[in-house]
Amino acid sequence: MSSPYGSWPSPFTPASVAAASPRLDGARFVGEEIWWAESVPAEGGRMTVRSSLGHEVLPAPWSARSRVHEYGGGAWTADADGTLFFVQADDQRVYRLDRGTEPVALTPPGPAHGGLRVQDSRLLAVREDLTSTEHRRAIVEIPTDGSAAESPSAVIVHAESGAFYAHPSLSPEGTRLAWVEWSGERMPWDEAHLRLRDLRSGETGSVSTRAALQPEWISENELLFADDRDGRWAVHRVTVDGIAPTAAPVPLTSADADTGYGLWVLGNRWFQPLDDGRLVAVRTNGRDEIVVLSGDGSERRVEVPCDGHVSIDDVVGSLVLLSGNGSGVTSGVWCADLDTGAVVAVRGGEAVDPAWMPPPLALTFDGRHGPVHAYAYPPANPGAAASADELPPYLVLVHGGPTAHVTGATSAALAFYTSRGIGVLDVNYGGSTGYGRAYRERLDRQWGVVDVDDVIAAAHGLAAAGLADPTRIAIRGGSAGGWTVLSALVRGGAFAAGISRYGVSDLRMLVADSHDFEKHYIDGLVGPLPASEKLYVERSPLTHADRIDVPVLLLQGADDIVVPPSQSEAIRDALARRGVDHEYVLYPGEGHGFRRAETVVDALERELAFLGRAFGFTPSP
Repeated sequence: MSSPYGSWPSPFTPASVAAASPRLDGARFVGEEIWWAESVPAEGGRMTVRSSLGHEVLPAPWSARSRVHEYGGGAWTADADGTLFFVQADDQRVYRLDRGTEPVALTPPGPAHGGLRVQDSRLLAVREDLTSTEHRRAIVEIPTDGSAAESPSAVIVHAESGAFYAHPSLSPEGTRLAWVEWSGERMPWDEAHLRLRDLRSGETGSVSTRAALQPEWISENELLFADDRDGRWAVHRVTVDGIAPTAAPVPLTSADADTGYGLWVLGNRWFQPLDDGRLVAVRTNGRDEIVVLSGDGSERRVEVPCDGHVSIDDVVGSLVLLSGNGSGVTSGVWCADLDTGAVVAVRGGEAVDPAWMPPPLALTFDGRHGPVHAYAYPPANPGAAASADELPPYLVLVHGGPTAHVTGATSAALAFYTSRGIGVLDVNYGGSTGYGRAYRERLDRQWGVVDVDDVIAAAHGLAAAGLADPTRIAIRGGSAGGWTVLSALVRGGAFAAGISRYGVSDLRMLVADSHDFEKHYIDGLVGPLPASEKLYVERSPLTHADRIDVPVLLLQGADDIVVPPSQSEAIRDALARRGVDHEYVLYPGEGHGFRRAETVVDALERELAFLGRAFGFTPSP
């Protein structure tokens, strides 16, 4: 018996999706245990740290979350003895938690911290103080005895300025420090420098780089790092004499793939040196793979279930900890033995039922600016089918950033739609990472043009291939993806409805409200002010809101400081003045991205009901 697309009964309820989608934030070997961080949606998105022995390391109400650079990352680390160091979400101070005790503050009130790293019993961090007009940031070393909590001068400052910092790394003997630094005039994926400091003399130096990532010392005079000087992020090795390189860096990887990603958050790692001289690394070309490189230049692919946004979090001997997601498994943490090939899921990583969540189709569409990469998730439900003469409705997803990418991962959030008979198309429009610098730079000065052209080309290509009903294609995106949603609706002709989650509607408002990390982001995406003001006005969806003539759903976090509620409310008011069908929902306590279980549930319920009204189907209860 057939039933219309969109009305199929599904076991993927909003509540089950909320419960199945914790955020994972790194993993560590701690003695005989493995620790990892994950969110607890039922507790307001609190980030806890758990152990493979089954207990919670960081109990409520403590929450490990950093706000450095606003997007945070690296909010916790641990030593081999089981001492946890973490950034507390509400005050951004660093705390130490010994087994069986209460957390002890290590830093004074005021600055935020992130990118924590313990090396040779020394605790390094990125510090950010936005309370002054100078907006100072620093690479600091924090005493672990708590002395700096009352005496801020006890914190050792290794580098400080108005620049941005990431990835502090100590040499094996502790005499040199390396880190990544960028000015803020350009984003770190455009230009970032590798800096060195001799901790004995205080002298500083640099290694010539284009967009450096993740320095790692392999000896007192040898350093590994990732850079995309040839168009793809590759691991390089450089020998230094003091703080100066003795020769040009030598690339160790040369495949047409990236070992690296946009530096939005601190703490991610894309490669790790092994004690025996080998190197384990992520290699990304749309999807991820893990490879081991030997000293003779040979390489071997490691068969692991995860193939999306993989971070190589830690190594001990031949064991490596991986976190990420996959096209055939849920997101998780895995422990892989590089010698035996054994892989154990530590957290999550369950194989999905292909009857409900089949692998996505990797598609490439012809666009005005070149090929457009996307992943299609057709409707899938083993207990339901539509009539042969009906084509399914589709929801086109637009990722945020815009300098980011999707990997074709499976999730309960996607199955929520596909199991009901609504297809999903996830688009990596021009400007996305994962396909090299040239693909990423398609969006330079073209935001609001290339991204919109590409999602429209993908929607038209999907319909032309007979995969979707061309009259029932909606578009959804968050943040920068919300900008593309609204811009595409202004263009008209491709989408019958739009869902914007905390989306950008006006560029001048965005620049006026922008936080420090993204202060000059729009300079590269559109152009600098005041010279480009006409472009800011012309490309903003708010300027042309009178052209939107399809239903719009606007979802917004009340505490969002990246894209404040004023952006959604401006487009809401413009739609209301013209009587366009729309709905606006403001979620108290939510910032840039929804973390609370009740918010996830409500947003999914509203989106499904909205699509039912727009496309003429009645969702199954």
